[in-house]
Amino acid sequence: MARAAGVSQATVSLVLGEKWSGRVSERTAEAVRAAARELGYRPNLAARSLRLGRTRTALLVVPALTTEFFARVYTGAERVAAGHGFGVVLYPSPEGVGPARDPFDPARASLDGVIASSMAADALAAVRGGGLPLVMLDSDPDDAAAAATVNLDIADGARQAAAHLLALGHRRVAHLAAAVDSWTFRVRARALAEAVGEVPGATVCAEPAGLSVEEGRQAAERVLGRPGPRPTALVCDDDILAAGACKAARRLGLRVPDDISVTGFDDLALATAVDPELTTVRLPAEAVGAAGMRALLTLLDGETPQDTTLPVELIPRASTAPPPAN
Repeated sequence: MARAAGVSQATVSLVLGEKWSGRVSERTAEAVRAAARELGYRPNLAARSLRLGRTRTALLVVPALTTEFFARVYTGAERVAAGHGFGVVLYPSPEGVGPARDPFDPARASLDGVIASSMAADALAAVRGGGLPLVMLDSDPDDAAAAATVNLDIADGARQAAAHLLALGHRRVAHLAAAVDSWTFRVRARALAEAVGEVPGATVCAEPAGLSVEEGRQAAERVLGRPGPRPTALVCDDDILAAGACKAARRLGLRVPDDISVTGFDDLALATAVDPELTTVRLPAEAVGAAGMRALLTLLDGETPQDTTLPVELIPRASTAPPPAN
């Protein structure tokens, strides 16, 4: 390979060992990589792991895969990992968002680090104490257990949803709040309440709901069926709950958005499958996974990654409109 690239064996070792930066030029490194591709070179990953004291494997811990959001997180993490010769082991917490057994206790030594969603944090009690580098996703940046955090600007997403509804003229808002004790949902609730509270005459009430279409439907029916002035808008903590809210409206003889506006969070495929299509806050799931993997790689290189906050975007669609005239 050295002969094919026109370089020394030492240079080949530097490039293939990913230690060339600052020692050889980009042109020389590319010449070595081109020679490797032409000759069909494949690295001996087992030997490299023994030499470096690494397995080049990261563990991604997420809630049970009930939507594609966390599948997209995995896709982003795996793409970055593959570009650096790493693999990603996906561990969906079998209890969804609650406590779970330590997934890899007998084989912890076979992992280089962990990336985890705050919604599956209880599944990590043993791993947190195992000395592995830990990157938390959508998590409290003040969490001392995490070496780095990657967050979405969830508060801004809630503010964008509130601003959209308030600009349409809504003053009675109900929040279908995920019944999950997680940082991300506490941030959404607080930001929504603050944004609505800044407008005179506007009110928001919260109704807890489990993260399913059926529990979203039940929560919406409770809110919409109470005595007194009915809310004219439902802000839902995810698109699954929003689908349940739309179902409840139809059962009660209400039209979306003519009688009741509905918003979601995530922008899942479901958001454009329902009719009317759902106004929702788009969360860049693949970017979250990619940023989490980059942060872990930085940690493994002995450096300190900066905490990351990714922007989110409200996507207005057909499920929101001005409130009905009184």
